[in-house]
Amino acid sequence: MSKTASEKTEFIALNIAVMTVSDSRTDDNDTSGNLLVSKLTEFGHHLFEKQIVADNVYKIREVISRWIANPDVHACILTGGTGLTGRDITPEAVMPLFDKSIDGFGELFRSLSYDFIKTSTIQSRAVAGLANGTPIFCLPGSPGACKDGWEGIIKHQLDVRHTPCNLVELMPRFLEK
Repeated sequence: MSKTASEKTEFIALNIAVMTVSDSRTDDNDTSGNLLVSKLTEFGHHLFEKQIVADNVYKIREVISRWIANPDVHACILTGGTGLTGRDITPEAVMPLFDKSIDGFGELFRSLSYDFIKTSTIQSRAVAGLANGTPIFCLPGSPGACKDGWEGIIKHQLDVRHTPCNLVELMPRFLEK
């Protein structure tokens, strides 16, 4: 039996940075950030760095800017700060850095989330985009949302074997002019 194109393609392990946006989380109680690290490493990717960053636009931008300037960081996943309260500022911090937004990410995340939390999904401002050729995914702060975002969207788009298309195969072209 012949192999399909996705079976012939060899997995490419990426270096992924993870940020938890929170004023109250520590390494010991960061269930969402730790879940993302576990998921991405179990899948075969490498953790480049994990940081917990306070709910501060400029501190978030400082870390993200360092990551997107580093060619060894292939993708970033953020958790927390995507809700509607005054402290939820992750989209405001990150979106100005986007060269292109990935609008379908937020739409698909909310569609998947609806199956679990029904209309409460309207409170999620999950977003994604490209900054300096680096995909950035911003997820809500709950472990369930992180699991759903990883399992339902991110792991597939960060897997070169996913067909009919994925972000990994496009990465060499993100910075084309």
